[in-house]
Amino acid sequence: MATVSRPAETPLVLGEVTLADVTRSVAGIVEAKTPRAWWAAFAFTGTLTLVLIAMLTYLVTTGIGVWGNNSPVGWAFDITNFVFWIGIGHAGTLISAILYLFRQRWRTSINRFAEAMTIFAVTCAAMFPLFHVGRPWRAYWLFPVPNQWSGMWPNFRSPLIWDVFAVSTYFTVSLLFWYLGLLPDLATLRDRARSRIRQIVYGVLSLGWRGSARHWRHYEMAYLLLAGLSTPLVLSVHSIVSFDFAVSILPGWHTTIFPPYFVAGAIFSGFAMVVSLMVIARWFFGLEHLVTMKHLENMNKVMLATGLIVGYAYAVEFFIAWYSGNPYERFAFMNRALGPYAWAYWTMVACNVLVPQLFWFRKVRTSVPAMFVISLLVNVGMWFERFVIIVTSLHRDFLPAAWGMFRPTWVDLLTLAGSFGLFLTLFLLFVRFLPMISMSEVKAMMASEEAA
Repeated sequence: MATVSRPAETPLVLGEVTLADVTRSVAGIVEAKTPRAWWAAFAFTGTLTLVLIAMLTYLVTTGIGVWGNNSPVGWAFDITNFVFWIGIGHAGTLISAILYLFRQRWRTSINRFAEAMTIFAVTCAAMFPLFHVGRPWRAYWLFPVPNQWSGMWPNFRSPLIWDVFAVSTYFTVSLLFWYLGLLPDLATLRDRARSRIRQIVYGVLSLGWRGSARHWRHYEMAYLLLAGLSTPLVLSVHSIVSFDFAVSILPGWHTTIFPPYFVAGAIFSGFAMVVSLMVIARWFFGLEHLVTMKHLENMNKVMLATGLIVGYAYAVEFFIAWYSGNPYERFAFMNRALGPYAWAYWTMVACNVLVPQLFWFRKVRTSVPAMFVISLLVNVGMWFERFVIIVTSLHRDFLPAAWGMFRPTWVDLLTLAGSFGLFLTLFLLFVRFLPMISMSEVKAMMASEEAA
């Protein structure tokens, strides 16, 4: 009987690469002299970070009236940026935890990137609600601590409290997951260190890792447990963020589709950010043999799938608004598409629904310039999605006498730019001083492929 041969899979590591070559490629980036281009990029992003610090200082000393928030648009750029950055951090947990549990080997060269990006994005996100409350020095009121001295307890029916629980849990678990995965590679940097300072720093950070069978057994068990703990967080964190809107009675917000819609959008934008940064780092540091086109193409496929879900959610929102028979709900969605902020709505649709359809074509999925441009447009569209949800639902109140328009101030715009500066500054420090690819996991994947 004739047998049908399956086509050979595209290798995840290109060329005749040995285990020692993997170590030299990844660890060599950390050990090499700092490139001038890195210093130039760090100077630019560091300047933006200083702008962020200046804007937040000005905000605290003057008051949140320096933002463009008004009545009825009490939420605007600040919460838009919060939801945007929380979404960016979703790809890290998805790639690291869920793909690990499903034993997807193509995650090995990109998971460290995505995990680090999660930490930095959540850091950027957390500051916006902190300063939005107007008194950041009273932020401890949001935590469930005994406040007998003030006679005040958190309102556990408030979505703001749910956000504190969700985001702090997500950040803690993601940080532990990222740091645990770093231990074998930190030990490698410790053993290769030529200076005493590096030896001490990486030695302390590696927590005495020696690579014994006992160490590996405990490591794999802890990694599996954290992956299992992280998996529900992918669904829960952005679902809880969506409750900020869904539990209200405001037309355009009060809808049960928000939790899955927000989760899909978060994964969509998170993968887009991973592709944007990965393409640049892969080219600049010469890692094309470790981060192959198969990795990038798989991420583009995930973006295509989640983009279709997001587009479907947009259509369902309009259908439910019509089907509900609620005139206020209908008006809210017609106002999004045809009202004064129609330009923002159609920018969102173009970037999130139309542009990703190009990924149906393999030539586009495997074109580095094309995927880079598309990933940038997706993140632009996802920022506008949050802007549309928040601002267009607020600026037309139940009473026409209460209608108003939101216009961002220069403080709004510089704070947004500064948040990108903080994110990119942390990212540049990461790629300079820590291994951006998990050497231990890539080696394990190579060994398993050879055994097979």
